[in-house]
Amino acid sequence: MDADITPAREPLSVLERGLRLFTDVRSGEGLTGIVMFADVFLILCAYYFVKALRDGWIAVSEVAGLSQVELKAYTSFAQSLLLCGIVAIYARLSARWPRRTLITRVTLVCISNLVLFWLLQPGFLFTNLPGAGVAFYLWVGMFGVFVVAQFWTFAADLYAGERGRRLLPLIAVGATGGAAFGSFLTQHLLRSGLVESGMLLLIAIVPLAGSILLTRLADARGPVGGMRVERTARRAPAVSGAPAGAGALDLIFRHRYLAAVATVALLTNWVNTNGENLLFRVLQETLRDDVAARGLTGTVAVRAFVREGTTAFYGNYFFWVNLCALLAQALLASRLLRLGGIGAVLLLLPIISLISYSTMAVLPVLGVVRVTKIAENATNYSIDNTARQVIWLPTTTEMKYWTKPAIDSLFLRLGDGMAALTILVGLQLLHLPTRHLALVNVALVGCWLSAAVVIVLEYRRLMRAGTPAAIA
Repeated sequence: MDADITPAREPLSVLERGLRLFTDVRSGEGLTGIVMFADVFLILCAYYFVKALRDGWIAVSEVAGLSQVELKAYTSFAQSLLLCGIVAIYARLSARWPRRTLITRVTLVCISNLVLFWLLQPGFLFTNLPGAGVAFYLWVGMFGVFVVAQFWTFAADLYAGERGRRLLPLIAVGATGGAAFGSFLTQHLLRSGLVESGMLLLIAIVPLAGSILLTRLADARGPVGGMRVERTARRAPAVSGAPAGAGALDLIFRHRYLAAVATVALLTNWVNTNGENLLFRVLQETLRDDVAARGLTGTVAVRAFVREGTTAFYGNYFFWVNLCALLAQALLASRLLRLGGIGAVLLLLPIISLISYSTMAVLPVLGVVRVTKIAENATNYSIDNTARQVIWLPTTTEMKYWTKPAIDSLFLRLGDGMAALTILVGLQLLHLPTRHLALVNVALVGCWLSAAVVIVLEYRRLMRAGTPAAIA
């Protein structure tokens, strides 16, 4: 890994002194640090413009024989199937293109897709195009995986070693800040009536385009500026002797540390997606009661009410999740990592999830489910997000570029697939109520905690060794 070569005695700039409120920033690191901060801020802002719309669109999509919560869960499972092929393609591209080119081209494809889905939105060119809501849900999931994951891969590669432990928590503040601002702006734009919900797709293009420029600037500067490297040196390295898709999975299954990281990624998303499905189920039941109470009739009126109600609920919900996440990231994450180490930041989320789903099992009503999910997701998007980036510091560059995208996409989406299976068995076969499905999550959290402990022990061993994890 790269050494931290910043001279310790050089004076700090005004910017760097300000950034030290969040973490230990040293001379020369401030400008690139704030560029990376702004970069991920814009990416997450764009993501939250479209994320609330995703849930509103799927809520009015119809597939014969499936409830909305089942359709949502099974669509998430379809993402994992699609990603099996897409991960292999992405790995080949990452070995062929310099990282700056890779990130630019992937983001431009996402921008073009936003325009396409704007044309296909309900009530624009088509009243309700069959399958469009499902396709949009699939696309948003993959957009959230690849655009966000490739940024963190870039950040982990740019900031290696001790510098990464210091600066990644600062950059993570930008991620939670962008998510909070995006959800805040979404909520207020929809409440004001200034724009229709579908216009959020076009609005999201602006921050995404800005993120491309900032990524290219950060890559050109290097971690402390004036550290340009040759184009070939910035190419994501290939692992010799292994085909693209198989190479990533082979590395994961052969390495104890990577296998534990993949297991935690799968269980984290399985538990979280189960929780999101439970929240969606309780919300749709509440909206159906509201439709009956208001005496609404007619398919168009009911669909419009449910779509706008779902979009508005998630806009507000994401705002509170991300506001709490921003506060936790800015005030707690760096300090918790410094004082408690990797164990403190990695084990906090499963402990909170254990408390949340135990509470949900006792009181499965919308208010309680909403509050517990806010607590869980705020921790997930802040302190646990920091932990998920820090655990890659003792790995090699090959591991970062080959296995991190696979874990952050394929294994996360496999968690969605297991959540879909939970819905299939729990609702279709066993007809379980919400409180019993919450108890399933309590059991899963126990497995999650066990795998997280393995990561903590292996991380400490690798960091004591002082060399990157061997690919063996």
